[in-house]
Amino acid sequence: MKRDYIAIVETLKNEITFGHYQVNQQLPTESELINRFHSTRYAVRKALTELQNEHLIYKIQGSGMFIQDWNKKWQVNPKSKTIGLICTHIADYIFPKIISQIDTVIDPKGYSLLIANTHNYPKTERSNLIKMLDLQVAGLIVEPSESAKPCQNTDIYQRIAKSKIPLLFINAEYPEFNFPAITNSDRESEEELINYLLHKGHKNILGIFQTDDLQGVERMKGFIQAYQNNDANLANSNLIMYSSHDSFSIISKKIDDYLNSSQPPTAIACYNDELALLVTDKLKKKNIRIPQDVSIVGFDNFDSAAYLNPSLTTMNYQRTSVGEEAGKGILALIDGKKFTSVVHHPQLKLRDSVISLNK
Repeated sequence: MKRDYIAIVETLKNEITFGHYQVNQQLPTESELINRFHSTRYAVRKALTELQNEHLIYKIQGSGMFIQDWNKKWQVNPKSKTIGLICTHIADYIFPKIISQIDTVIDPKGYSLLIANTHNYPKTERSNLIKMLDLQVAGLIVEPSESAKPCQNTDIYQRIAKSKIPLLFINAEYPEFNFPAITNSDRESEEELINYLLHKGHKNILGIFQTDDLQGVERMKGFIQAYQNNDANLANSNLIMYSSHDSFSIISKKIDDYLNSSQPPTAIACYNDELALLVTDKLKKKNIRIPQDVSIVGFDNFDSAAYLNPSLTTMNYQRTSVGEEAGKGILALIDGKKFTSVVHHPQLKLRDSVISLNK
């Protein structure tokens, strides 16, 4: 087919940008590529031409194709008026307000946002970073993908640091690097939330945490810390750990196991309000009353949290402040100024989804 070359281009491009080949290393010959991709000589040559045009490879007459130093153009560009923003999720939940606030801050300075979404996949984060660095954006605001795991894009972040391209993290950070970050006191805030449940007489609490992100890991640690600090028996608590890529049906089945046990939870602490909304809907469909049968708490103070029936007790993530600080922070870094990392301390929002068991 005439467009067979596209698959060859994408495969080789991924291999080059993911470090499968070293700079100045020779690519396989045309014949080897034809055999590998079961393609035509025409498709292979067209693919190689496109890779040349993208400055990923170069040709030495009589010797073949070699890997170009393809990221050498990743330098600070003082003329650029574009700031790259890479989020794990764009379209819903807390990010629209953050994005809007960043834009409000940078627009009067003549900057615009280039936004990308990773769905919390490090490989997608990598491709977005490469695209933005190829465009020589003025600076980058990044929410790390799968931040609880070792960074899979260390080489790119090292190049960004070496080239002194302005970058700051939001919501989490890769501890391997010294870029400034705007984060939350997730562990301490979750501990405060669980303290509240314990003081309301709840001893058998089910915690549900997303553990491929640092936020979830820290909140889970806060859950455990609250039990320890209150001399409560951790054996009475239970934890469900899940990945951001798990469907709710997987989580739902695990919740059923605890609801159907001999000692069902009297309260459920959800990783965030988005999950709390799903859990609330699930319990209502099972005719489980909230909070009379099971109390529920979330995290983030999502817009609809106050309008649920019953309204949701949660921790207030300051989206407007985070967006404003991210905008001001990246502008400061672009101007060559220092920006010190910021840690927010979400406040407890008491509503109607928790009942006291104290007599």
